[in-house]
Amino acid sequence: MAVNFARRIVVKVGTSTITYENGRMNLSNIDRLCRAIADIQNSGKEVILVTSGAIGVGIGCLNLPEKPTETREKQAIAAVGQCELMNAYTRSFAEYSYVCGQILLTRDDLTDKLTRSNITNTIEALLERHIIPVINENDSVSTTEIMHNGTFGDNDTLSAHVACLVNADLLIILSDIDGLYDDNPREHEDARRISYVEDITDEMLGFSKGAGSKLGTGGMYTKVTAMQKVTSNGINGVIAEGSEPQVLSRILDQDDIGTFFAAK
Repeated sequence: MAVNFARRIVVKVGTSTITYENGRMNLSNIDRLCRAIADIQNSGKEVILVTSGAIGVGIGCLNLPEKPTETREKQAIAAVGQCELMNAYTRSFAEYSYVCGQILLTRDDLTDKLTRSNITNTIEALLERHIIPVINENDSVSTTEIMHNGTFGDNDTLSAHVACLVNADLLIILSDIDGLYDDNPREHEDARRISYVEDITDEMLGFSKGAGSKLGTGGMYTKVTAMQKVTSNGINGVIAEGSEPQVLSRILDQDDIGTFFAAK
């Protein structure tokens, strides 16, 4: 199925797209993202937003020089950052006449059958009312996730779980790099972007390994493994650069942007 026929879309945005290096929110990118999602909703499609950034935004809000190492400090900062992050999304979506609803999840929530059902019902109820679900990992209370820099992998894996949970047609992961390359483009000038992936190979997983941004926790590897999960469940996927103007509309217009992963 071509991406322009996708009716239900999960969009995951990383910390590096919605914050600056100092942790302060990139309000231009946030507003552009919310405007694009509102426009997609106006066209009759459904969008679920999976966002990172609670700890990163908390660091910027509290003017901290770097990310703390103690778990209790990270949890406290995440609690502050999550409030600021949702305030920003609420204000931006309101500018385009949309309401958003917050859902915070842990890995345990997705492994428990009853809780999974409750999550699905909540998301469906929000979508029926044209409310945009905004989902994040619950860093402020989940010790396991935060101690491992995000069990979900900076929400890349979480976004894949959500896409499967809601039977999405398309998962779009917005990153600080414009797709999957055959080598690290930051270290090798001759690295080439791979525009289309039919099968995710061990070789691809190998050259996608690498660290994420300063404030984030994920890298390209977690994005590719997320794509591996959704494509095996019949869902198309795209990895693209989040700061690219009109990135979502260009993806849905099937421009040559990012890396498209074909569903099985």
